[in-house]
Amino acid sequence: MAIWVAAIAAIGGSLAVLFLIHSNRTRVITLKGAVIRQDTDPDKELPIANVKITVANGLTASYGQSDSSGFFSLTLPKGSRPGRPVVLQFRHPDYHPLNLNVLADDKLYVARMVPVRQQRDVNHQGPQKVVSNIVVRYSVKTITAVNVGSEVKSFQVVNTSNVPCNGREPCSPDGKWKAAIGSTSLDAGEGNVFHNVRVSCIAGPCPFTMIKPYDFSQAGRIISVTALDWSDTATFLLEAEVFHPMVSDRVRHSYPVIFGRALNFTVPPSAEGVCIEAEIDGTSIIFPLGPDPVLRWATCNARVNPSQTRVYRCELEPGYRF
Repeated sequence: MAIWVAAIAAIGGSLAVLFLIHSNRTRVITLKGAVIRQDTDPDKELPIANVKITVANGLTASYGQSDSSGFFSLTLPKGSRPGRPVVLQFRHPDYHPLNLNVLADDKLYVARMVPVRQQRDVNHQGPQKVVSNIVVRYSVKTITAVNVGSEVKSFQVVNTSNVPCNGREPCSPDGKWKAAIGSTSLDAGEGNVFHNVRVSCIAGPCPFTMIKPYDFSQAGRIISVTALDWSDTATFLLEAEVFHPMVSDRVRHSYPVIFGRALNFTVPPSAEGVCIEAEIDGTSIIFPLGPDPVLRWATCNARVNPSQTRVYRCELEPGYRF
């Protein structure tokens, strides 16, 4: 028995080792990280989009590209083992090439690239044009409800008082007296809605009437009301105000935040017609920003957050200053 137990234990240990070796060989390794601009000021370490990234492990290579937030994710070729040295190569025309020697692992990698523009700005000679009084302008669609009139309608609930109900519906709330039910409705018309709906008993034995529960807080084009009367005939009045929803564009203004030679601002998902108003050497000019924002005095890019807000960043061209 002792020999058999020892043999089984040895076989089990060997199988476990083989399984671990096989798992390491077949394990899929994904490298995740972000590419940002190198700067001593954290406020200026801005994300870099469209950086071409190559992962070389000596045999094969994987390729990827950073998105608008600077994020990248690359899956290593099959057979790559955890802890194996690999080289991350980052390439972008506006930045100096960067190579990072790392160990393939489940970590977060941050690549800081040095911009070529810094050297060009240092080498620029001559006077610089001043960009000042910068305002971001955009429009959002708003719905405004305009009061176009009111509707009034009366209706009666005919009944005779003091008639026992005897279980024949409808009855008074206590089930004692015979009752009657009446109802009416209003139509606001095509494209209109009702607001401020009111209904009340205005004639007859109103204390012995009841208006069925209703909720007109979200009233639409058509409203209906029902009343219960367990005495003599009563008269009710239904009133409501008619509103017509109208869509209009409302202009909004915001002010960008400037870090060094770059300005940053965000706009809501519903923003349309985004543009920058600025003074160039004292001359006021409006610069529209399309899907691919282009300015003569700055290089701009835009990205969309998970919340669908848009983030803009514009970096001054040589020869300009804030």
